[in-house]
Amino acid sequence: MSRRRKNKNLTRNINLDPVYNDITVSRFINKLTRDGKKEKARSIFYNSLKKIKELNSSAEPLSIFKKAIENCKPSMEVRSRRVGGATYQVPVDIRPARKVTLAMRWLVAHSRNRKGKPMFESLAKELLEAYNNRGNAIKKKEEVHKMAESNRAFSHYNW
Repeated sequence: MSRRRKNKNLTRNINLDPVYNDITVSRFINKLTRDGKKEKARSIFYNSLKKIKELNSSAEPLSIFKKAIENCKPSMEVRSRRVGGATYQVPVDIRPARKVTLAMRWLVAHSRNRKGKPMFESLAKELLEAYNNRGNAIKKKEEVHKMAESNRAFSHYNW
């Protein structure tokens, strides 16, 4: 007997970002927010876009941000499935909303792990590296893809 959710997961309505009027930016700021300090997260994000403008004046910072997220999005991931006493890592496709969420999570996490610089600078560096298909968030995406590829033999357990 399979277990299913009783109710569907409801997606919350997120207010648009006041500067760019963009849902992706506001979701990213929400990911950056720690301990309810959303205004601090906003200043970090906007300062990082200013820093990107200084470092790479050829392209628009918002387009660099969007391209960085696009480059970090994974297409497959592994999920644990228990079959007859054994646990298998089964590769599965990812829903579009989860792809964006994972990309944002990795960008924020890896920019937080960069020590010795203010957060807005490390975020700007991580976004630029992701824009150029380098950096730790891209490595994480490739690692997830490699894991899914190596466990492709168990894909028939996907149900």
